[in-house]
Amino acid sequence: MADEPTGQSDAETGHAVMELLRAVVRGERVTALVATHDAALLDLADRVPELRDGEVAGP
Repeated sequence: MADEPTGQSDAETGHAVMELLRAVVRGERVTALVATHDAALLDLADRVPELRDGEVAGP
Protein backbone atom coordinates (compact mmCIF):
# COMPACT_ATOMS: atom_id res chain seq x y z
CA MET A 1 0.00 0.00 0.00
CA ALA A 2 1.27 3.42 -0.89
CA ASP A 3 -0.46 6.67 -0.02
CA GLU A 4 0.63 9.41 -2.44
CA PRO A 5 4.15 7.98 -3.01
CA THR A 6 4.82 10.69 -5.59
CA GLY A 7 3.04 13.56 -3.89
CA GLN A 8 6.15 15.67 -3.30
CA SER A 9 7.92 14.76 -6.54
CA ASP A 10 8.21 16.55 -9.84
CA ALA A 11 6.42 14.89 -12.78
CA GLU A 12 9.50 13.11 -14.15
CA THR A 13 10.52 11.65 -10.78
CA GLY A 14 6.94 10.68 -9.95
CA HIS A 15 6.62 8.79 -13.21
CA ALA A 16 9.96 7.02 -12.59
CA VAL A 17 8.83 5.98 -9.10
CA MET A 18 5.60 4.54 -10.47
CA GLU A 19 7.44 2.70 -13.27
CA LEU A 20 9.75 1.17 -10.65
CA LEU A 21 6.78 0.14 -8.49
CA ARG A 22 5.10 -1.38 -11.53
CA ALA A 23 8.26 -3.37 -12.36
CA VAL A 24 8.37 -4.75 -8.81
CA VAL A 25 4.69 -5.71 -8.97
CA ARG A 26 5.18 -7.55 -12.24
CA GLY A 27 8.51 -9.13 -11.30
CA GLU A 28 7.43 -10.33 -7.88
CA ARG A 29 3.86 -11.12 -8.93
CA VAL A 30 2.38 -9.07 -6.10
CA THR A 31 -0.33 -6.43 -5.84
CA ALA A 32 0.20 -2.78 -5.02
CA LEU A 33 -2.56 -0.46 -3.92
CA VAL A 34 -1.58 3.13 -4.62
CA ALA A 35 -3.56 6.24 -3.75
CA THR A 36 -2.89 9.31 -5.88
CA HIS A 37 -4.49 12.53 -7.01
CA ASP A 38 -2.14 12.74 -10.01
CA ALA A 39 -4.23 11.87 -13.07
CA ALA A 40 -1.06 11.70 -15.19
CA LEU A 41 -0.10 8.47 -13.39
CA LEU A 42 -3.38 6.65 -14.03
CA ASP A 43 -2.17 5.26 -17.37
CA LEU A 44 0.33 3.12 -15.43
CA ALA A 45 -2.39 1.32 -13.47
CA ASP A 46 -4.01 -1.97 -14.37
CA ARG A 47 -7.24 -0.89 -12.66
CA VAL A 48 -8.41 2.48 -11.40
CA PRO A 49 -11.25 2.26 -8.89
CA GLU A 50 -12.47 5.55 -7.43
CA LEU A 51 -13.83 6.38 -4.01
CA ARG A 52 -17.03 8.41 -4.04
CA ASP A 53 -18.77 9.29 -0.82
CA GLY A 54 -16.79 6.60 0.99
CA GLU A 55 -17.67 3.79 -1.42
CA VAL A 56 -15.72 2.17 -4.26
CA ALA A 57 -16.97 3.21 -7.69
CA GLY A 58 -15.51 1.87 -10.91
CA PRO A 59 -13.73 -1.33 -11.86
